[in-house]
Amino acid sequence: MKIVCLASGSEGNSTFLRLGETRILFDAGKNNKYLCEKLESIGENPKEINAVIISHTHKDHISALEVFIKRNHPKVYVTRMMKKDLLFLNDYDDVVLYDDDFYIENIKIETIHSSHDVADGRNFIIDTGNEKIVYLTDTGYLNRKYFPVLENANYYLFESNHDIQMLMDGPYPKMLKQRILGTLGHLSNKDSSFYLTKLVGKDTKKIVLMHLSKTNNTEEKALEMIEETFHDYEVTLPEVICARQDEVIEVCDDKDFVRR
Repeated sequence: MKIVCLASGSEGNSTFLRLGETRILFDAGKNNKYLCEKLESIGENPKEINAVIISHTHKDHISALEVFIKRNHPKVYVTRMMKKDLLFLNDYDDVVLYDDDFYIENIKIETIHSSHDVADGRNFIIDTGNEKIVYLTDTGYLNRKYFPVLENANYYLFESNHDIQMLMDGPYPKMLKQRILGTLGHLSNKDSSFYLTKLVGKDTKKIVLMHLSKTNNTEEKALEMIEETFHDYEVTLPEVICARQDEVIEVCDDKDFVRR
């Protein structure tokens, strides 16, 4: 199994998963050139991508999608409401509409609703049969009813968008600050760290902090908060790293992760 964060941040998001011959992209932000170059840098052929799964239709998650699918022809997985925002999919003949759980080959994709300012947003629990991966980003809060399906994953790719004080002291207008802090916005370092103390378990191998704001966060602040929070709640912190906007971060490939 291989998991690689190709891009994570306000300018674009995409994560690659390979299990056997099945190759999946979760979201397709940035641009086609960037995604193809990053895939090739990890030894993957863009034309061998089997599926692109979209979590929601904000630009930073779909900006490369139209060109990427025209040139590489994967299946595109979206909900019916997402498809309404992506008019170019009306002319694409390999769209799969999902609502609840679905399978791609032998990989189970379980969906949960995110709390974000879009018509429809989803996060995912990926079950490969041997490993469980949580992909959770772009949500203002996490409903406790989802805790049971999120607990004790092997890998958490988990939003840690902003440091609250940096956001409040920063240059964003008041309305945007309120949107980010609200229940339809993004998880702060503090919120993310708290939720993760409730979710990690004995099988958890690694946490990847995702979607760090370039303006309102730093890797140092995100890592400091999660370390402090796990210490305060007396929970053992597994290995934790930060995804980056313009760098490939290899999460899992039967060896230690590397930065490229």
